[in-house]
Amino acid sequence: MRHFGQIAPDVRKRLFHQEPCSFTADSPARLLSAALGATLYSPATRPSLAEDILKQGARGVVSMVLCLEDSIDDADVPVGEANLVRQLTDLEKRSDDTPLLFIRVRTPEQIPDLVRRLGPAVRLLSGFVLPKFTEERGMPFLEALTAAEAASGRRLFAMPVLESPDLLYRESRVQTLEGIFRAVDKYRDRVLALRLGVTDFCSSYGLRRGPDMTAYDVQIVASVIADVVNMLARADGTGFTVTGPVWEYFRVQERMFKPQLRQSPFLEGQAVELRQKLIEHSMDGLLREISLDRANGLLGKTCIHPSHVLPVHALSVVSHEEFSDAQDILRPERCGGGVMRSAYTNKMNEVKPHRAWAERTLLRAEIFGVANEDIGFVELLAAGLAD
Repeated sequence: MRHFGQIAPDVRKRLFHQEPCSFTADSPARLLSAALGATLYSPATRPSLAEDILKQGARGVVSMVLCLEDSIDDADVPVGEANLVRQLTDLEKRSDDTPLLFIRVRTPEQIPDLVRRLGPAVRLLSGFVLPKFTEERGMPFLEALTAAEAASGRRLFAMPVLESPDLLYRESRVQTLEGIFRAVDKYRDRVLALRLGVTDFCSSYGLRRGPDMTAYDVQIVASVIADVVNMLARADGTGFTVTGPVWEYFRVQERMFKPQLRQSPFLEGQAVELRQKLIEHSMDGLLREISLDRANGLLGKTCIHPSHVLPVHALSVVSHEEFSDAQDILRPERCGGGVMRSAYTNKMNEVKPHRAWAERTLLRAEIFGVANEDIGFVELLAAGLAD
């Protein structure tokens, strides 16, 4: 699989200076953690789950979560488990070409049980999403995953969800984060990424952000994101990939504030109708939140609607200017440091302080590609929607 693989080769050649690389579920964890992109959630109870997985994969989705937790009623868990096993068993007989698939469970016991019930179909599975993760609650999940991996012979990753009230409350936050770090550090080779459960954070205070607001406009949420990045996503080799929070909206009937998308990029790209469509479907708020995710150290995003996938991927593509800066910073002859003017002559590149940024940028460039010099997110969005 590859990002933007659903777009015709001649169109990709026009869009990309460096095309996204290909990868598989067996690729190195470092590559896969950056490649998750827009992770699309789907209730495990869907009758057409296997068909949905194939359809979304053909549309450019590279990671999906099949959910047995909050997205389904408590009483439907047995039905959801049975449906999930049945659908994946059917899918395993029909296709090898699926996105990275993860199951969101409720209890540690579900992990070995589902792996056993899946039998040969476990080869379609990349891992499990672990809810409401803390050190005390999370360790049994990680132990169960390790045991299931050994029993099945299949490499299985964990994606803990950070959504516990203990993480939100100021008086317990640091202690909780320290415990989370101890747990995920012990199982570092099995932890693919940490996911943020912002909806649960908001629920602890009876809050819900509107379509005109990003997670970063809700100060109590923004403070948690900052602390999670501070303690769990450091660039010194101890950090993990942390993914962006879910965007809840896909169509808005009435707006309070002006749209957040400037007109000029769409006028230049002859895509005025695209801008209007994005505004009508509340995508201007999503695009702003994706940009803020990246500015705050997050990579990828939880998605609950297929229309959110392409914006996440389009804004993950490395611009030609970013690529040029990153390459200049990482040139071998500059390992001793120094300062230089960028090739675009519009900024200072300082080798030592910008090195970690440059390394992350080149990893993102490998996964999502590098846009041609005259290509921006508008052209990438338009090409994806036209496919």
